Amino acid sequence: MAISKELLNVLACPKCKGGLHLNDAQDGLLCDACKLRYPIKEDIPIMLIDEAESVG
Repeated sequence: MAISKELLNVLACPKCKGGLHLNDAQDGLLCDACKLRYPIKEDIPIMLIDEAESVG
């Protein structure tokens, strides 16, 4: 089960409060402003700054 568009519309980056979008592999949410990837584990986005990975 993928992340719904409704959920994507309300989720924001916990660090900058900016918008997020799915990465190509659909296993993480990307914040372009912070250059962070928040992982999705078992269809649950892990929205913790400490769990985010740098992507650039």
